Order: sequence, then structure tokens, then C-alpha cells
Amino acid sequence: MASIALPRTAPHDREAIYGARYLIAFAVTLASVMELVDTSIVNVAIPHMMGNLGATLHEIAWVSTAYIVANVIVLPMTSFLSDSFGRRNYYTGSIALFTIASFFCGHAGSLESLIFWRVVQGLGGGALISTAQAILFDVFPREERGTSTAIFGMGVMVGPLLGPTLGGWLTENYSWPWIFYINLPLGVLAGYLCWQHVPEPEVAVERHGIDWYGLIFLAVGIGSLQILLERGQAKDWFSSREIVIEAILATVGLVAFVWRELAATHPMVDLRILRDRQLATGVVFGLALGFALYASIFALPVFLQGLLHYSAWDTGKVMFPGAIASGITMAVVGKFAPRIDARPLVVTGVFLFLWSMVLHWQFTMAIGLSDTLLPIIIRGVGMGLVFVPLTGLTVATLKPQQIAQGTGLFNLARQLGGSLGIAVAATLVTQFTQRARDGILPHLDASDPIVANWLAGVTQAMSRAGASLEQAQARAYQLLAMKVEQQASLLAYDKLFLTMGIVFTCALPLLLFFKTGRVTGKVDAH
Repeated sequence: MASIALPRTAPHDREAIYGARYLIAFAVTLASVMELVDTSIVNVAIPHMMGNLGATLHEIAWVSTAYIVANVIVLPMTSFLSDSFGRRNYYTGSIALFTIASFFCGHAGSLESLIFWRVVQGLGGGALISTAQAILFDVFPREERGTSTAIFGMGVMVGPLLGPTLGGWLTENYSWPWIFYINLPLGVLAGYLCWQHVPEPEVAVERHGIDWYGLIFLAVGIGSLQILLERGQAKDWFSSREIVIEAILATVGLVAFVWRELAATHPMVDLRILRDRQLATGVVFGLALGFALYASIFALPVFLQGLLHYSAWDTGKVMFPGAIASGITMAVVGKFAPRIDARPLVVTGVFLFLWSMVLHWQFTMAIGLSDTLLPIIIRGVGMGLVFVPLTGLTVATLKPQQIAQGTGLFNLARQLGGSLGIAVAATLVTQFTQRARDGILPHLDASDPIVANWLAGVTQAMSRAGASLEQAQARAYQLLAMKVEQQASLLAYDKLFLTMGIVFTCALPLLLFFKTGRVTGKVDAH
């Protein structure tokens, strides 16, 4: 198919676009927050969905998996689709698709219907992250790129934290369909503002026919990989035939996709831009960022709710100060990052994250809300120092027409890193718990005076409560087993937090491969 050049935005329109840049930033960030919230909002409503739809835990898990798989498949395609349909049309259409699918998700009367509409919702949501960044980089001047990234970054940080809290509140006070209905007014507002104000790119782009082979290979490869990461722990990884098949499909699909995109004259995803060392380095660092961020965000609520029996609302109160700290840090960094070498900011942020994880490593069963405040705030500040500079550095040396492709690949890496982090975290918790349990049990010999006195004291208390001697002894041993499991889990989570901090710190040498430390970069730097 012959290429068609899309028109540039008229020069006199740029002043109006510049004047509306903060309104545009609000609109696309609102859309991005909706997408990120829906990644995690369903988790706290799963028990209610199971009862209402008559589904098992294995079946209901597809409500989350289907959305994330569809979302990840679309992510690397967003630049192509944006060029094909026009950026404003595609972005506004994606918001509309996401919003309409949200209504039908809430209205679903069967598990099959809910899963179908979650796929549609994920297809719409895939554009709302990477395309948003491309829009912001275009409507803000290069010297304000840090500010635009900070505005967007606040949404990226708040979204995953807000999801479980908002989902828990809506489910407890209303019903599970409202976790989807909440998107309707927000989607209408974001869609209207984007349709009114989002411009087409200033630089000319070309539209080509659809690379169907690339699309198929991408869907098979990325889709299988995401399903593998989502379901691996529950299926005991490669002892499951399903996981082995998904691993084969992922490998074949991704290899075929890379081959096709490098061989095609007009590829759907231009992997050739990864020749830009700055972008390639940022994409790998983004993988590490997603790994550390999402693994820690996943682990802390599970620790608080599973071991300390916090409610979703109390968990939200623990997590929210970190989001506020990130937002404030990003706002400050966004102002100053263009004027300085951003790499020291990233180093500082990574070490603050490590410090936070060291403090997490010291958590006990006796901690209260106030004990979590400092570690959470430090983590928030650390992530704020990393996210804004890293995003700007990643695309600093790209040409304007390559920005959308670059942000798509960066966000894909961050999302896959997050999925990998969650999968690894879930596996490590299981392994660390088993090792801790194996380490504790040899020290609990019933002939040991300390253990014997404890069992005798509990047995006596149970007897006074009305239990027979046999029942009291059985309950004492049950309570001891519960205490062992509790302590083993605590040690496992503590070790996991420290591991996440160390892993993220190991990514710091990647900074040596950046060609420039300025987030505004230079177009001719490569």
C-alpha cells in the first residue's frame, strides 16, 4: 500500500496548543490513571465476583489476566495505530472503547462476558500510557519535558496504589460492578478534553498497510509471555504442561516477531530505533524499574493484609503517603532536571529505594501504621527521583517522530518488568517461607524446656476456657504451628524486600551507557 503523509499541525496553532498544555496534561494523565487503577482494582473484589458469578478462584483469575494480556499486546503497537488513525482519533477512541467496556464489565451477567469485556477494556487501555507520554512530549517544549514527565509520573505512581484501596471501598460500600462504573464519568471527561485539545504531531508521519504477520507474532509472543508470568506461580511453573506450552509459544512468537520487524520494509514496531544506545539502555533500566516498583507494591499489601490482617482501607492509608511523596518529588525534579545531569538523581533515587527496602526488611509482627510511614515515604521519594529523569533520558536523543515508538517500548519494558517482578516475588515468598520454616522447626523440640513451658501454658489456658485436656493439647500444637507459619512468612517477606532493593541497585551500572545525562538531549546526538 502506498504511504500517505499526514499533515502537520499548522504553525499558528502551536501557540494555542502551548497555552492548553496543562489542560492536555490533566486529560491524558486522568486517562492513564484510569488504566492503571483498573490493572489492580479487581483484586480486592475477586471473592465477591466468585460468589456472584459462580466462578472458582482459577476461573476468576482470568478477569485480571485477560486485561493485562490485552493491554501488553497493544502497548508496542500504539505508535503504529496512532499514525494510522491519527493521534487524536486513536487516543480519544481508545478512551471511548475503555469507557464503554467498563460499563459492560459492570453489567456482565456471566464469567465469559466479563472476561470478554475485560479483553476489550485492555485493548482500549493499552494506548492510554505510551501515547499519553508521546502527547505530552509534543505539547510541552523540550525545556519543560521534565515537568510533563512529572505530571504523568504522579499518575503512574498513584494509579497502582489507588486501585486496591478504591476497589475495597467501593466493594464494601456498594457492590463489585461499581469498580467499573466509576470509570464512566472519568472516561467521558477525559475523552471530551482530549477530543477538544489533543493535537496531531507537529512532524509529518507516514501511514502504511497493516503488518499482519508482525501483529500475529506479537500477539502470540507477548500474550503467551504475559500469561506465563501471571499463572506460573499458581501452576508451579515448568512442572505444568500449560506453562511449558506457553513458554514455547512465547519464545517462538517473540523470535519470529523480532525477525519480521527487522526484515519488513514498514514494520508495525520499528525495533531499529533500539540502535540508539540511549533508548536501548533506558528500556533495560525501565525493565528493572518495573521489576522493583511492582514487586514492592505487590508484596507490601499482601504482607499487611495477609499477616497483619489490615483492611483494604488501612492498607491504602499505609501506601498513600508514598504516592504523595512521589508526586511532590516529581514536581520538584521536573523543574530542575532539564538544567542538570540527571544521572546523579537516578543514583540517589535507587539508593533511597534500597534504604527503604532495608527498613522494610526490619518489619515485625508488632509494627503499627506509624512504623511504616518513614519507609514508605523514602520509597516514594526514591521512585520520584528515578522516574522523571529516567523517562526523559530514555528518549533524550530520539528524533521527534521516534518519540511515540520510544515511549511505547519503554512502557512495554516497564510493564513486563512489573509482571516479572510480581511473578518472581510470589515465587520467592513461597521458597523463602519454606526455608524459614525448615530453619525454625528443628528448634521446636517438645522436650525443650522453653517449648514445653509454652505448650503447657497454652494447654492450661485452653482447659480453663472449657476444653478437655486432649482438645487443649491439640489446640496448643495448632497454635504453635500457626505461630511457626506466621514467623516463617514474616522472615520471607523481610528477605524479599531486601532482595528487591539489592536487585534494583544492581541496575545502576547501566547509567554508564547513557550518552547524555540531560533529559532534553539533542536530536543530532546520534
